[in-house]
Amino acid sequence: MNIAAPFVSRAMEIEKDWIDYNGHLNMAYYNVLFDRGSDDAFEIMGMGPAYARERKLTIYTAEAHVCYVRELHLGDKVTVSFHLIDHDDKRLRAYQEIRHAEGWLAATSETLSLHIDMSGPKVAPFPDDVMDKVAAMRAAHASLAMPERAGRSIGIRRKS
Repeated sequence: MNIAAPFVSRAMEIEKDWIDYNGHLNMAYYNVLFDRGSDDAFEIMGMGPAYARERKLTIYTAEAHVCYVRELHLGDKVTVSFHLIDHDDKRLRAYQEIRHAEGWLAATSETLSLHIDMSGPKVAPFPDDVMDKVAAMRAAHASLAMPERAGRSIGIRRKS
């Protein structure tokens, strides 16, 4: 399996209903873009819609940290990258970037996702076949540098 490092989603366009009263992309829709980009990456790891439907297993986001870097507007075209930073038998830590078609950075997101057995729902280990694909993506991404914006915390910087 040949996995891009980082994985980059299909191109997506900012939709009319996503624009807020300030004339730019509403903050909630950055998360829609991140979600759609991660869905593409999850599909490669064997955890797409069929996985949830047929095996009753899925991914839930437990934590997300979004940084809004530059405004997006109606009609802008973007891609979303997905860098699998770490994983264990039940969790994924990923870093994503939304980039405008012209190449500039619009937003970043770092997430911790949980593998879920929908019968509970409860956190559950990845099945072996999926774990093999998760490990393959992590191996493909292992040569990538730790993103500068990963691991950030929220705070108010004070001048001394």
